[in-house]
Amino acid sequence: MAAERVVVDECRGVLFVYSDGAVERRAAPGFTTPVRDDGSVEWKDAVFDAARGLGVRLYRPRERGGGRLPVFFYYHGGGFCIGSRTWPNCQNYCLRLAAELGAVVVAPDYRLAPEHRLPAAFEDAENALLWLASQARPGGDTWVAEAADFGRVFVSGDSAGGTIAHHLAVRFGSASGRAELAPARVAGYVQLMPFFGGVERTPSEAACPDDAFLNRDLNDRYWRLSLPAGGATADHPFSNPFGPASPDLAAAEFAPTLVVVGGRDLLRDRALDYAARLAAMGKPVEALEFEGQQHGFFTIDPWSAASGDLMRAVKRFVDTDGGGGGGVARLDG
Repeated sequence: MAAERVVVDECRGVLFVYSDGAVERRAAPGFTTPVRDDGSVEWKDAVFDAARGLGVRLYRPRERGGGRLPVFFYYHGGGFCIGSRTWPNCQNYCLRLAAELGAVVVAPDYRLAPEHRLPAAFEDAENALLWLASQARPGGDTWVAEAADFGRVFVSGDSAGGTIAHHLAVRFGSASGRAELAPARVAGYVQLMPFFGGVERTPSEAACPDDAFLNRDLNDRYWRLSLPAGGATADHPFSNPFGPASPDLAAAEFAPTLVVVGGRDLLRDRALDYAARLAAMGKPVEALEFEGQQHGFFTIDPWSAASGDLMRAVKRFVDTDGGGGGGVARLDG
């Protein structure tokens, strides 16, 4: 008699992994959030990887004046297992980014685990950035080319998207990497509560309550489902930038980097440690901690007071091309 098929892993009511290896996904997120679109931003979808069926959602302010706008990438979060550029929380955040930064916002999708384990998401993120660079060349999408300042590209992402931003900073952090992107140029990176891991628990991980938006159980489940099969641990280079087998970051030429941290986030200690280690290497990095805020607060409620403070900090970073910061700043969330 065949064994009964049961769910062995589940992520936020969206992803279900069964005992026979089958994977079921639901297209809509497990929450209801209305999209607040006041018409001040126009947007459209495009395809950046037809072979894999991967798309990107593009946003730009309707009123742009005569100048070109910086380009701001936003890679969504979801532990490399869930999430989409089409989800309403992503849509709301990107609408606000385009309006308040005065930017062309680029929100790509990427392949998800466990069907496509890492490094699939990193490869797709690279291709999305290279696709953007190709729009600056003859034959590019005029909707993008007529508005974008390709010399001022900022790469951002939240949670798993923040980890993607780190890997892109390393991947293109050399003369040869920058040449691949020409004529586009990355002026800075914004890592929003990056999803880093490690075998040894940090104090913020050990103290994280079970009812947190991102708790230890879900954190570990995401890594179990997304890291390469065959026994990879959270110290793998894909998850731990300072793990025993991780490449030395000293040689990477980082563009200015802003690391955003939540004071109540399970990932707080890893993000602050990451920023401190990069700063010790002489990299142009600053950390901004929002005290009292949980993981993903700015997409959970893009119109909260803390989200407004974050938007102003990101705008300052973009307007100064990543200049004027350093060290760790803390804001009362």
